Amino acid sequence: MSQPATIDGLAFARNAMQVRGRLELESMPRLARSGCSGSAVGFVLNGEINQRGKPGLRLSVDGNVRLECQRCLESLELPLRFEVQLGLASSEAEIMAADDEDDVDRILTGREMNLAALVEDEVLLALPMVPKHERCEAATVLEGNAKPSVFQGLAVLKKLSR
Repeated sequence: MSQPATIDGLAFARNAMQVRGRLELESMPRLARSGCSGSAVGFVLNGEINQRGKPGLRLSVDGNVRLECQRCLESLELPLRFEVQLGLASSEAEIMAADDEDDVDRILTGREMNLAALVEDEVLLALPMVPKHERCEAATVLEGNAKPSVFQGLAVLKKLSR
């Protein structure tokens, strides 16, 4: 069974519907333009009515993307495993007027919400601003060859003058 391209957001939430799928990177052009590469990202989207009686969506994403490490410029495999709860709003005014007590991101709903764009938005938000290896070879080499900074020298002089 193939996944629908769009959903009616409010009906999806009210009927507690679910859709599972995999999106190829080609179907997420903004992600590809951001420097990501890889094959596909899996997702599960559930409609729900939250504790306050408001319609919402719960999106779970599972996959891997490759980025460029900003320290060594080598390939970095980044696992994407997250879940996000989204409140549905019928207008931007409703989003602006909503209180932030429930700490839920709100999105505009409609009769034709594009699934690929929704998943792509959340994946883009989950990416690090500066992708880098936890233990990067380039950073280790730089730290080993680095000279002490001028400020470190001033700190030593300050301690000696006391």
